[in-house]
Amino acid sequence: MTYRAPVRDLLFSLTHVADAFGAGAGSLTLELAAEVLEQAGRYATEVLDPLNTVGDRHGAKLVDDHVLTAPGFADAYRRFCDAGLMAIPFPEAHGGLGLPRALALGVHETLHAANMSFALCPMLSLGAIEALLAHGTPAQQALYLPQLVSGAWTGTMNLTEPQAGSDVGAVRTRAWQSGTEPDGTPRFRIEGQKTYITWGDHDVAENIVHLVLARLPGAPEGTRGLSLFLVPKFLPDAEGRPGVENDLRPIGLEHKLGIHASPTCTMQYGGGEGAVGWLIGPSGGGIAAMFTMMNSARLNVGLQGVAIAERAYQRAVTYAAERRQGAAPTVAEPGPARILAHPDVRRMLMQMRSRIAAARGICLLTAVAADRALQADTDAERTRARRREEFLTPIAKAWSTDIGVEVTSLAVQVHGGMGFCEDTGAAQHFRDARIAPIYEGTNGIQAIDLAGRKLSMAGGAALSEFLEDVAQTTAACRTLGNTRAQRLADRLAAAAQALAEAGAWMRAAMAATRVDGLSGATAFLRLAGDVAGGWALARGVVSAHRQSDPLATDALTLAGFYGETTLSLSPGLRAEIEMGAELVFGLDEAALGLG
Repeated sequence: MTYRAPVRDLLFSLTHVADAFGAGAGSLTLELAAEVLEQAGRYATEVLDPLNTVGDRHGAKLVDDHVLTAPGFADAYRRFCDAGLMAIPFPEAHGGLGLPRALALGVHETLHAANMSFALCPMLSLGAIEALLAHGTPAQQALYLPQLVSGAWTGTMNLTEPQAGSDVGAVRTRAWQSGTEPDGTPRFRIEGQKTYITWGDHDVAENIVHLVLARLPGAPEGTRGLSLFLVPKFLPDAEGRPGVENDLRPIGLEHKLGIHASPTCTMQYGGGEGAVGWLIGPSGGGIAAMFTMMNSARLNVGLQGVAIAERAYQRAVTYAAERRQGAAPTVAEPGPARILAHPDVRRMLMQMRSRIAAARGICLLTAVAADRALQADTDAERTRARRREEFLTPIAKAWSTDIGVEVTSLAVQVHGGMGFCEDTGAAQHFRDARIAPIYEGTNGIQAIDLAGRKLSMAGGAALSEFLEDVAQTTAACRTLGNTRAQRLADRLAAAAQALAEAGAWMRAAMAATRVDGLSGATAFLRLAGDVAGGWALARGVVSAHRQSDPLATDALTLAGFYGETTLSLSPGLRAEIEMGAELVFGLDEAALGLG
């Protein structure tokens, strides 16, 4: 079946959940958002979706030190640039449209849902642009940003090395100064190997701008000694056009479980005199600059979880409406009923749909917080919005990508035996979804970040402010005069109370031996995500009812289902959060099966 962009659901979330048309929205209106989403949806349906299976079966190929993408991808990328979809959230001074990040996130949901392998290319460019906007020199911004914002050039992020996966401080790639430019800017050479570089090489754009972590001579060990370098595939000539090919190349492509059409490269920098590059930000400031890019990528990866779940749901519900099998208690007429009528199938579809809506809400709320952190009227409002963005980012990344895996797995289940076969397409979504909890910081790392840093920043203000907002939404939900809304409020209040108590326990544990806290960090993030998802859905219910939106009843049904199936279980996570390390490390290596 053909993918259809969920424009109605996206506009509902932007309006009622994320309040994207409120403060900080600038020139964005509901009408403009609808127009942009419709345009992106048509592109996703007509151009990207037909290439999804083609790309999965063909994959990317490494030929003579260059990557050839799947058939149709280069033309699809040209049409992506022509549509201006890259430019949405960036400043007009660099060729952007100056629209909010929340709208760009909605657009990119449609791209990832239609073809996740393809959409990874512009996703990495988004992060490269963010890094250059925050840390690039005026000359770097003037040369590179217009090309990246237009999509003419693409960007990558180069952290990982064979010996340094999540342990970024173990990076060995080295850099050294090799001269200066006419204006006095230092020029560097870079030598080393990077692995798992998404879209590290390809044939869809005329240049690739690599952002590479490396260590200068005499730099200290660990992350403090890392610097970030801008290393283009083709060195720009005097007119700023791609010129001489740099001393870098892909030397391998990973053979992956999914996202086959996304070239995941092992990149070799140097081999001759070394790849030419320029410092981004100060020497030793590589981690700060790279985290600008990584935080952008983490939110976008969370959005991938939403997107691939939405795609899988659409396929599953269409199949359930067509497949006939067995008698259903909800159907009076004789003969096989559509499996859509079977209670267990309907339960799975409701579970999928409610969790997609919750995860979408979390991601859009994070994007709106990011917009307001830059554009709110007062310092206090900007500071509070920044805390909210930082608090929600690990939740958006980890909880939403876990939902992506869960929903795509349920989609296979709805298809039954046919779902386990590649013919239906359900299996590809499951395979593609599995990478999202792994890259851009595994979900375990996101949990450690939430429990270890986000809970303690500003004296615990991020969690307390979040819980205050949840309490306000809960109180508003109780005023709707609806029994189902009252029940939702009860479930949300109980889950939020469990989160408050677990948060106090976690802060104490992380301030003590840490091992107890780290042992429960993943469960703590899951609880925080459950509450954030319930809060997002409840916000939608309250706003839609107050504005007499025709979708208000459906929103309450979805939120009510989420309350009974997710929020009702959330307080039980406290036992897992607070069990400590004794049981986690209770078996020695022999008992684990190693001896």
